[in-house]
Amino acid sequence: MASPRTITIVALSVALGLFFVFMGTIKLTPRLSRDAYNEMKRAYKSYVRALPVLKKMGVSSILLRKSIGALEVACGTVMTLVPGRPKDVANFLLLLLVLAVLFFHQLVGDPLKRYAHALVFGILLTCRLLIARQPEEQPPEKRILSVNGDEQPLIHEAAPEKGKMKVS
Repeated sequence: MASPRTITIVALSVALGLFFVFMGTIKLTPRLSRDAYNEMKRAYKSYVRALPVLKKMGVSSILLRKSIGALEVACGTVMTLVPGRPKDVANFLLLLLVLAVLFFHQLVGDPLKRYAHALVFGILLTCRLLIARQPEEQPPEKRILSVNGDEQPLIHEAAPEKGKMKVS
């Protein structure tokens, strides 16, 4: 049976992965929701206007929106489907992305209700990363010696501590 830690990591990975695939797809295409797509276009235009250094670097609102959307879809797919270390890398990249989005929201002066979801998912990404990076606790192994069908602890474990006598 899987440990609670493993179940938590898998559940967070799948839920977060699907969320970011969904949000990235909204940034890339109007097929899922035309209203949400148009809102994303408007928001990214305001981000580029508020940060003139992006315009100087040649980054348009379309390029910024599509880059972030593609990164969200790619990392979300990895979080959902790929086992092992790549999930942690995708988690970290999404966490950096969420921090950048929070910066953009603050820069344009959006109210909290416009970016509360980013805060929540940033916290969830942080929790998932912390849980995944902790070493798994393993119960101490008891060594058992089978003698004539009876299981007994190994001799060095059954011996009393030095200076003490075992009375039975």
